[in-house]
Amino acid sequence: MDEPSAAELHRKLNDLHGNLTRVIQGKDEAVRMLMVALAADGSVLMEDVPGVGKTTLAKTLARSIDVEFQRIQFTPDLLPSDILGSSIYNPVDGTFSFRKGPIFCSVLLADEINRASPRTQSALLEAMNEGQATIEGRRYPLEPPFLVLATQNPIEFQGTYPLPEAQLDRFLIELDLGYPDAETEVRILYDQQEEHPLERIRPVMTRQEVLAVQQSVRRVHVDESVARYMVEIVRRTRTDGRLKLGVSPRGSLMLFRAAQAAAFLDGRDFVLPDDVQRLLPYVLPHRMVLTSKARYGNTTARQIIEELIEQVQVPT
Repeated sequence: MDEPSAAELHRKLNDLHGNLTRVIQGKDEAVRMLMVALAADGSVLMEDVPGVGKTTLAKTLARSIDVEFQRIQFTPDLLPSDILGSSIYNPVDGTFSFRKGPIFCSVLLADEINRASPRTQSALLEAMNEGQATIEGRRYPLEPPFLVLATQNPIEFQGTYPLPEAQLDRFLIELDLGYPDAETEVRILYDQQEEHPLERIRPVMTRQEVLAVQQSVRRVHVDESVARYMVEIVRRTRTDGRLKLGVSPRGSLMLFRAAQAAAFLDGRDFVLPDDVQRLLPYVLPHRMVLTSKARYGNTTARQIIEELIEQVQVPT
């Protein structure tokens, strides 16, 4: 089967964008970043208050792509085997057979991921980073594409376990949707008067087309001056006195890939510094750990990124 042309892939991506914005209204930037993550073969962490559409956004993406979708509701009693799967004993013939868990899919919604224990959270680490799962000493590859969409509520701290830095570093992008404006909220009320818009969503992309997009993204050109621009911003996070932990080389690589994806979505085969600047507030802050003094001084990671954007010379 011939690989789809760039024009065909962009038509499909436009259809996907239409599906997402039809269900999630007034959140164009969040929709775009979700599409960047899909094109860059990265995962997304959505942290926001309940009821703003995190789960709905994940479901809409899953329904728009003709791939297998699984949802895991994370709870304190969830075990790693509930995610990965386990061997089941057959008393008839005395044999064990492996039953795959919900991680064996293409789009995985990890709902309220911070409610599960660190041991259970870590069951996703290998899958997110290497596209495989090691279960009972045996490696099981995950069929690409594999996208984790994780949600967590920042206002509920009792009975929750903050994600460790090692796992946060595996997420390409962190999103917060925020409340809609008044006009958008009124439209939402009427759109759901008879049925939820999600019920009308049909697949607009196949698995092969998603893989073709991801391969095309890797061929997008990044000039060395733009790559050095990314690295300079990342390196400055490692020496900033307000940060206990700066951005790792994995963060640089993910920023590089996200910039390629953003350029491809805009119909370009080369990356601009503008692509990098637009992505920085979504790709870097969750990889940074502030000192106690900075936190108590109401400094945020995003503020530090904005300052670095002003300080580092933009390549021409």
